[in-house]
Amino acid sequence: MPTISRRALLQALAAQALAARAATGQTVRHGAPGPLSAAAETHDWTDFLGPSHNGVSTETHLSRVLPPPLVWELPKGTGYTSPAIAGDRLVFMHRLGDEEIVECLHPETGAARWQFRYGTVYEDRYGYNNGPRSSPVIAAGRVYTVSAEGLIHCLALDTGDVIWQRDLRAVYSVRQDFFGTSSTPLVEGGLLVVNVGAPGGPCVAAFDTATGSEAWRAGTEWGPSYASPVPADIHGRRRVLVFAGGDSQPPTGGLLSIDPANGAIDFRYPFRGRVYESANAASPVVFDNKVFLTSSYRTGSALVEILPDFTHRVAWQTADVGIHFNTAIHRDGYLYAFDGRNPGDASLVCIDAATGAVVWRVEPEWQETLERNGRAQAQLMSTYRGSLLAADGQYLCLGELGHLLWLDLTPEGYTEIARGWLFASRESWGLPVLSRGLLYVTQNTRDLLTGAGPRLCCYDLRA
Repeated sequence: MPTISRRALLQALAAQALAARAATGQTVRHGAPGPLSAAAETHDWTDFLGPSHNGVSTETHLSRVLPPPLVWELPKGTGYTSPAIAGDRLVFMHRLGDEEIVECLHPETGAARWQFRYGTVYEDRYGYNNGPRSSPVIAAGRVYTVSAEGLIHCLALDTGDVIWQRDLRAVYSVRQDFFGTSSTPLVEGGLLVVNVGAPGGPCVAAFDTATGSEAWRAGTEWGPSYASPVPADIHGRRRVLVFAGGDSQPPTGGLLSIDPANGAIDFRYPFRGRVYESANAASPVVFDNKVFLTSSYRTGSALVEILPDFTHRVAWQTADVGIHFNTAIHRDGYLYAFDGRNPGDASLVCIDAATGAVVWRVEPEWQETLERNGRAQAQLMSTYRGSLLAADGQYLCLGELGHLLWLDLTPEGYTEIARGWLFASRESWGLPVLSRGLLYVTQNTRDLLTGAGPRLCCYDLRA
């Protein structure tokens, strides 16, 4: 009989245990988090891109020790979503078997509060992942979710009871996009704004958050993208910026500037790759009455200036940077992001927001020692297509293979402050969530070293 090492046996037993827990949805607790500093600034995280809708956190007094202590983990099914947090409620969405599940947990303990389940037959036509992509949104005691098949649910945050639902396929004849319905909706002024992308329109629709009835529709072209609508104050007036564009032949899409009060469109700016199988996925970045757009597939990037009369002009365009799906961070006149479509061509870049020039470009690299067949082996690692979260004066970076880093990014260069390996898992694509000193990270594939299956993990970053 073949022999099995003690390490392999422990990995197999751990994988079996996690698989059993995944079937019941049982949270595994590892310990209590430390106390919050009395001086720490904290916030809820109710939207995919955080409280400012731009991947920037105002939390302070965060630990730089990596990897941070694991507080709890929830074995999960398929999906690429991130959780939303309001008070003592954390809401997460994933798929097990033929059901999508909306989970409500306690953010500090992972204790279950309620579940809402419904059937699904969605299949990813490219074989990546059959779970949901759109993250939950919390507002005014309600939760809004969008399934991979375009089913919108409004749930009571306290109980999980259904308040209303809308089926985008049935109502708007929306067909399945490349990767299903993926854009996270936006709650703005009592409306739920959704990049519907219906054939012949609407491109964008707003639904009354109280009843689910349609309040307005905007646009008659451009399908649903994977980017999320972003709100902003432009020249003292409220606007919603939608970066649209989905499965169409020829490929079309671009930026819409919309008045959320009535759905009126200020302007349309076409921006889309020429390749049929291309996607607009990185959300717009708004600053100083300007909008940064970027897309991979040989598309590039552009900065669109919105003028006082709400017409627009293109400040610059560049083919030097094309971000695949993660949203850039703007700070002090510079943009920081992971450029590149594939892991092999990904790099961290600093862009001068005034000109579009690449100030610097770096491929973060280091060596990890892995054990294979009983022998230690060094392997070169990188962040690849990582994601950035600005917090506490620096940047948290989640690498594509599960590494977590603290970075100091300035126009002068890149400095690694700390680095740890959370899990050896591919497709670590979800933006981490930060709330009250706790960091929530989704592991989307099996850990290649420990055998641990997909999980939602809560880590303690309290200094």
